[in-house]
Amino acid sequence: MDKANRSGWIDVALLAPVIIWGANYSVVKATLAQMRPLAFDALRMTLGSLVALGLTWLVERDVSLPRGDWNQVMALGLIGNFFYQLLFIQGIARTTATNSSLLLASVPIWVAVGGTLTRSEKLHGWNWAGVLLSFAGIVLLIAGGGHAVTVNSTTLLGDVLVGLGALCWATYTLYSLSLLQRCSPLKATTWIMLSSTPLLILAGVPDLRAQNWQAITPQGWLGLLYSSVFAIGLSYVIWSMGIQRVGSARTSLYAFLQPLVSVTVAWLFLGEHMQPRQMIGAVGILMGVALGRYRPKTQ
Repeated sequence: MDKANRSGWIDVALLAPVIIWGANYSVVKATLAQMRPLAFDALRMTLGSLVALGLTWLVERDVSLPRGDWNQVMALGLIGNFFYQLLFIQGIARTTATNSSLLLASVPIWVAVGGTLTRSEKLHGWNWAGVLLSFAGIVLLIAGGGHAVTVNSTTLLGDVLVGLGALCWATYTLYSLSLLQRCSPLKATTWIMLSSTPLLILAGVPDLRAQNWQAITPQGWLGLLYSSVFAIGLSYVIWSMGIQRVGSARTSLYAFLQPLVSVTVAWLFLGEHMQPRQMIGAVGILMGVALGRYRPKTQ
């Protein structure tokens, strides 16, 4: 398969985590109404890690990792799993879905800035225009639907936690590139998740002990299963494949599509109306992602 075909294939594949993560905000919010945050996080990361380990064994029949990669794997596990997951779960429980969406949508900006400063990514003027256009489109998409961004004493702590989580995910996306150039995405993702899951379990012990397990409905267990298998186990692997094939900055652009997926689902299935400003924002997001993904033919 030539480079152009590989790039086209990963473009399609990266839509899967976008759709899964776009719905995951609502799934997590609903499940946290029945389950304590750290108990939920400990369980979903354990299940997600086991799913990734099973996929690695089925596909590669070899789960070993070179000794020289362990330091980077441990660091990525701390940044992209342990700290990010704690900040995300604790933050989303303390702020609004609108604030969370906008803060996490800033990830491609941080990746683009970080990649330029560290010279790990070579972005052109069109790419920068795409990043900024997509972010502006998200602001229009959210504000155009009447979902105001609220910053007050009630949401401030949650906003700070989600914002720090966005920085962690941006750092993870950038720092994983060198590992993924040496190791398969499936194996690297599996060990990154496995390295940090014990820490998340330890952090979740108080919530696991205090959890009222009888209060969890079948819908709550389905929410945990969805978030574990699809939002963690499957999506993390595909995200790593994208970083390996097209780079950190261009992969991170797909995060801009998540709010668009959420609004589109609400429009199609929940009877919500898409306002003119939201339509303009949606067009801006799509154009921005296209510009951000642009590579000159000489690359």
